Amino acid sequence: MDILNLLSTTPTLLIGVVFLLGLLVGSFLNVVILRLPPLLEHGWLEQARETLGQQDEPPGEPPPGLVRPASRCPACGHRIRPWENIPVVSWLLLRGRCSSCGNAISVRYPLVELATGVLSAVVAWQFGWTPELAAGLVLTWLLIALSGIDFDTQLLPDSLTLPGLWLGLALSLVPVFVDPAEAILGAMAGYLSLWVVYQGFRLATGKEGMGYGDFKLLALLGAWLGWSALPVIILLSALVGAVAGILMIVTLGRDRQLPIPFGPYLAGAGWLALLWEDTLVGAYLRWSGLG
Repeated sequence: MDILNLLSTTPTLLIGVVFLLGLLVGSFLNVVILRLPPLLEHGWLEQARETLGQQDEPPGEPPPGLVRPASRCPACGHRIRPWENIPVVSWLLLRGRCSSCGNAISVRYPLVELATGVLSAVVAWQFGWTPELAAGLVLTWLLIALSGIDFDTQLLPDSLTLPGLWLGLALSLVPVFVDPAEAILGAMAGYLSLWVVYQGFRLATGKEGMGYGDFKLLALLGAWLGWSALPVIILLSALVGAVAGILMIVTLGRDRQLPIPFGPYLAGAGWLALLWEDTLVGAYLRWSGLG
């Protein structure tokens, strides 16, 4: 029995393998979250220089790429060796510190790796050895990257949201999760629903309540999961976002005027809808008395 047959017939093995794969992908997602925003900013500055006719000015030093150069300690420049870059394990063995200078390594790195591994394993447990597994893993990893970037920078890069949206539409041709009509309507409704809320809030208050990246992220989720999933995603993300915002104000003393990134809540609600949309809809209908 070859490995593919073994994975397809042994759910426990499949979940374990996907968990290990998720740990490795999580390590790369840390790089994407850290390095993609500076790369985009550098590209925007270069485009601005060209538009303003400032090509003769010396360009700034380009930031590190997503693949090269290899990761280094930000404090001492020590190059991270392969055995120091094993997801989660290396951080634990090094006790969260650089092996060269002893500078603390953020706990967020192993947390992202572990979260990616666990969420990937849950997707494998839910879908098993099916096409939905491969698609669900891609969406999960994309949502983790977008959440991390939005949390850090309050940006949801077009370089991730737009390819993700088009991939969702392409998968509907198979179809994997929804058919083309549902995917197209989902993308349209996802974008327009938040755009209408944004415009209404701006007219009422003179302020911008969210960014266009949020519209594109919900359009992406609509393309993957269809228009019927959007009410659950919007309701759940708004509820969790409001609770989290209140908790940060009360417990951490966060300034109420500081914007809170909405992308992670949309992404989390979308991931839950990917796996348990019917359960969530049923629970809402029972809670509201409509079911």
